[in-house]
Amino acid sequence: MKFCERCGSYMEKTARGLSCPKCGNEVQAGVIEVRRTRGPPLEPVYVVEDSGDEGLKVKRTCPRCGNHEAFRIVFSTQGEHAGVKQDRTAEQFKCTRCFHSWTRS
Repeated sequence: MKFCERCGSYMEKTARGLSCPKCGNEVQAGVIEVRRTRGPPLEPVYVVEDSGDEGLKVKRTCPRCGNHEAFRIVFSTQGEHAGVKQDRTAEQFKCTRCFHSWTRS
């Protein structure tokens, strides 16, 4: 649903895109414009890779329910403290039964 920028009327879909029945303004199809009227501008989000899965299944015992299978996700963070750069790698596990998650640094 889109409204005309010139007159504010509801625009109709046509073979060429969107057309305003009131003033004749036309907009190409496939162009999506999002505007925010309030608040600070949002930071862009980039999807680098989507595996479509929770992660790799491994044999780990859940501390909550005792299940012996969990999803394993490895992530790394970079930071700086007192002028010293630090890289940290951590493993996160999520139980396949109760979905409890825990981290091992």
